[in-house]
Amino acid sequence: MSRIGKAIITVPAGVTITEKEGVVTVKGPKGELSQELTGGVTIEQNDGQLTVSRPSDAKQHRALHGLYRALINNMVLGTTEGFTKKLELVGVGYRASHAGQKLELALGFSHGIVLEVPKEVIIDTLTEKGKNPIITLTSHDNQLLGMVAAKIRSFRKPEPYKGKGVRFVGEIVRRKAGKSA
Repeated sequence: MSRIGKAIITVPAGVTITEKEGVVTVKGPKGELSQELTGGVTIEQNDGQLTVSRPSDAKQHRALHGLYRALINNMVLGTTEGFTKKLELVGVGYRASHAGQKLELALGFSHGIVLEVPKEVIIDTLTEKGKNPIITLTSHDNQLLGMVAAKIRSFRKPEPYKGKGVRFVGEIVRRKAGKSA
């Protein structure tokens, strides 16, 4: 049996979980998220605990069992605590600034990059002298947050020779040796 799928989700106070016609909706202090359940996966809620169950031991049902349990758990965590991702701009002249929901990046191209970020994601940029600029993204939706962070990183991925580019804080970039004389 799936170890992830059979784990029980504890529902904190202030969070309501409802299921209607195969769609699970989680409402909490930070927002509301919904997820469609397919493959016969069902949820049962009692005494502040939520269990996810599957109809059979078929390979597809086992896979969906763990998947939907993880997605529902992330929805509960997101609506109570929220998620944060930090990106670091490594390179000379790389800058980041924001105005409202527009993120402006200078990544060594001939033109600046302007990205319109969804309203569910909160942007914060930090620039200190002598340190790399840091972009902090915060949201209650983990999937949307990961997509926005991946989009920003895709503008200039870290290259293996000098390590320049946009990377997650704490990410280790494998470095290659340059030309040997």
